[in-house]
Amino acid sequence: MPFLSHISLPKTTIAEYPFSIPAFKEGLTLRLRDNVTFFVGENGSGKSTLLEAIADQCGFSLRGGNRNHHSGAEAQYEGYNTPLSKSITLGWTPKRISNGFFMRAESFFNFADYIDEMAIEDSSILDAYGGKSLHEQSHGESFFSLFQNQFNRGIYILDEPEAALSPNRLMTFMSVINKLEQSGKAQFIIATHSPMLLCYPESTIFSFGESGLEEIGYKDTEHYQITKSFLDNPDAYFRFLFD
Repeated sequence: MPFLSHISLPKTTIAEYPFSIPAFKEGLTLRLRDNVTFFVGENGSGKSTLLEAIADQCGFSLRGGNRNHHSGAEAQYEGYNTPLSKSITLGWTPKRISNGFFMRAESFFNFADYIDEMAIEDSSILDAYGGKSLHEQSHGESFFSLFQNQFNRGIYILDEPEAALSPNRLMTFMSVINKLEQSGKAQFIIATHSPMLLCYPESTIFSFGESGLEEIGYKDTEHYQITKSFLDNPDAYFRFLFD
């Protein structure tokens, strides 16, 4: 059973962002049945906005991190997602947990800066990230150091974790997910554009679209269909794109 079992948002008459996003206009009720849940959709469809709201309610740093990763730089995120965060309700089974991590691919550089700042006073902090600064590792290596050293027990909210991973590293990342979630120690909620990640077995996919939110199979996602069609016949796409 996943730790976080449902996410709900009441219908509102507020017309401003983010409530104007189709996925949120009529409110929502998401039942999380599996330990791995994916959010998919076009940019601006609300998937990252909902992730941030969940992370905020969990008490995680909104620039990326866990409940302990807060600093003065956090002010730039203060209030950023407050309307949705204050409006959603999270249901936990059997009770709320506080362990976990929020990873934002777009702000990972800033998170690495924060860890370096902390390491000035206590260099042992780097032991939790492979023994050296995340800035001294490649983008992919630093991502993977986080996954291998920080992921243990809790809820992991990840925004496009595939951004810096090669296909080979992405498959290794899926083995990390499998080891943790099969043990019952961890739950993952992931916003992604990766058709490879979406193939993860016994997971749930919620698609954010113009008609709202719907559960969907991975072969029915646009990500899978377009990628497969392109790889099957790239020349046909190039004739259309370059005409």
